[in-house]
Amino acid sequence: MIYAGFFGWIGRIIEEYAIQILYGIGRTLLLSLFGTVVGFLIACIFSYIRVKENPKIIGKILKGFVNVYVTVIRGTPMMVQALIFYYSFKMIGIDWDPLTSGLFTVSINTTAYLTEVLRGGIESVDKGQYEAARSIGLSEFRSMIFIIYPQAIKNSMASIGNEFIVNIKDTSVLNVIGVIELYNACLMAGNRYYKVVEAMTIAAIIYLVLTLSSSKLLQMLERRIGSPIKPIQSSN
Repeated sequence: MIYAGFFGWIGRIIEEYAIQILYGIGRTLLLSLFGTVVGFLIACIFSYIRVKENPKIIGKILKGFVNVYVTVIRGTPMMVQALIFYYSFKMIGIDWDPLTSGLFTVSINTTAYLTEVLRGGIESVDKGQYEAARSIGLSEFRSMIFIIYPQAIKNSMASIGNEFIVNIKDTSVLNVIGVIELYNACLMAGNRYYKVVEAMTIAAIIYLVLTLSSSKLLQMLERRIGSPIKPIQSSN
């Protein structure tokens, strides 16, 4: 078959590298979904540490650690973090594969952003509700779990969804440690024929489809749970 022109080369790349591109899509979704879920779970703990007033030394140390962690991770690019984590662990004898390192990096990065998101969500809940829960005999832990966090998460759903959308795009930087996700899969296909523009056009279209469809699904979820609907914006 003869391939000519811009769209001809796009067709050829898709025809010859469809399996590799689909594999890359799967890796991208795995990295973004896993990183968002794990980051969210750790952020629930970290956000509680940030808002809790604890006069004890251990409490102040934990809060100081979380504050430094959030500041450092939010203030540095995920590409740099991926390189540091990947090669630092190898230096101490942990020979992990690029995918595992990538999952760790996305989770650590997401935790920092969602810690701030949930902190804001917690502070948006009327303090009187916490005091009322405590007055009827609920422990501090149960008050946070059953009264405060459900409302904080509901109020933060748009921002949590936004972080998932951002992760879909930002996983492309993990190519620096050899993770074969969507961007890397398309780039390797384009490099074979020196048709990088055509290959990146394929990647851009797929990223657009993934982010738009994810955005619609998240907005449907927000409506279902009654969360305030906000346009999903990029944090880049």
